[in-house]
Amino acid sequence: MGEATAAVLAEVGAERQRQDARWGQQDHAPEVWLMVLAEEVGEANQAAFEHLFPRFDKHAAQRGPRSLADYRRELVQVAAVAVAAIESLDRQSGSAPS
Repeated sequence: MGEATAAVLAEVGAERQRQDARWGQQDHAPEVWLMVLAEEVGEANQAAFEHLFPRFDKHAAQRGPRSLADYRRELVQVAAVAVAAIESLDRQSGSAPS
């Protein structure tokens, strides 16, 4: 694993810690996790869209235009939610990866 990958995974790990601190351990059914993940992907999509097409961003006047950093931050959240879903699945099934 390269340094860049390790750094990104460390960010995802930090986001997981933040999520657990905010929400506690979450053990949802798979279909609920898919909805949560889809919502996060939607936020990443919105950040990318508003970066590319700022004239459609109704909040740009208040907070400024969306940046690629906003998009990246949303992607870290997508990855962290995917990790949380895997952790939950492993807890509920009583199995870890082989």
